[in-house]
Amino acid sequence: MLAISSILIGFAAFGRPALLVRRERATGESGLSGVTVVIPARNEAASIGNLLTDLSVARPTGLRVIVVDDHSTDATAVIASGFDFVEVIAAPDLPAGWCGKNWACHNGAAAAADAGTPADHDVLVFLDADVRVAPGALVALVDERARAGGVVSVQPFHEVPTATEQLSGLFNLVSMMATSAGTDHPTAVFGPVICCTVADYEAIGGHASVRGEVVEDLAIAQRFRDQGTPLRVLTGGDLIAFRMYPTGLRALIEGWTKNMATGAASVPRRRSLAVAWWITGLISAALLPVGLTGSGDVAFPALLAIYLAAALGLGVLLGRVGSYRWWASALFPVLVAFFVAVFMRSVWRSTFRRSVTWRDRTIDLRTGTALETGPR
Repeated sequence: MLAISSILIGFAAFGRPALLVRRERATGESGLSGVTVVIPARNEAASIGNLLTDLSVARPTGLRVIVVDDHSTDATAVIASGFDFVEVIAAPDLPAGWCGKNWACHNGAAAAADAGTPADHDVLVFLDADVRVAPGALVALVDERARAGGVVSVQPFHEVPTATEQLSGLFNLVSMMATSAGTDHPTAVFGPVICCTVADYEAIGGHASVRGEVVEDLAIAQRFRDQGTPLRVLTGGDLIAFRMYPTGLRALIEGWTKNMATGAASVPRRRSLAVAWWITGLISAALLPVGLTGSGDVAFPALLAIYLAAALGLGVLLGRVGSYRWWASALFPVLVAFFVAVFMRSVWRSTFRRSVTWRDRTIDLRTGTALETGPR
């Protein structure tokens, strides 16, 4: 019964996320005048060229693109400088109490303002360097923000082409469930894509207001909510995608350890209980193969049916967030075991080490300060 009830709870917690879609523009509207894209980038040589190539295709008139090189030790800045429409700036030395991405976003927004006094209705779009955008995606995003008001964020469709990257499945789903992304009242935004007006951004104090937060998207969403600014979260569908961990297992483990170590405490209690019930049910279903080997003929069909139901339900949800293969859900005990292992690692890092590592930086979770930097 636990496994079956958890399937239903999983669908309920996931909700019905809305898709970012292209909408017909009013007559006379064209381009993206007054829109600035800020891309913080640290050691993103494997990804930054893809995003900038996307932006160079059918680039809307008036769009400004700023890449902030966050002390990369690879060719990130060189690659970005190869695109003539991109402004590449180097982030100053990281001050005490600042996390690197927040500092990069802060400097990118400041550079946008330095070009002239921005109007309150001008728009900032923060994009992670591993995001991919289809033609028309930015227009759709900016138009959605104008239609909905407030802040619009997109959780990109996760491209996971390798077997290693399939291990992100449960983390993707937990992120959606924990933040109420599939409802009309999300409690967070997703850092890869955030779109807001200059006025709303300045009203909360920008990224300076969350300078020491490791998972800045959760913190900045709370600042917007405190300010009374509405949030709208969409999924990227066929317009916005990303590939989070193309460099392999180590980056995948570090990335999800960082996000879980600092994000779990901000999840509302009811959401936490629902997600915990769902995960517990999956663990119960994952252990069914052990029962199958020792069960009698009567129990076997029932246990097999529960296992297949859990795999099918998980497969449906995974298909909504990324390019997950059928065998990933069929072998979901592997995903469950990996999720539990990384979760325990996250608890250990946050409770005892009080630090996480990301992009060659070790970050003190108590202060958000980078303790050490350098190439791997």
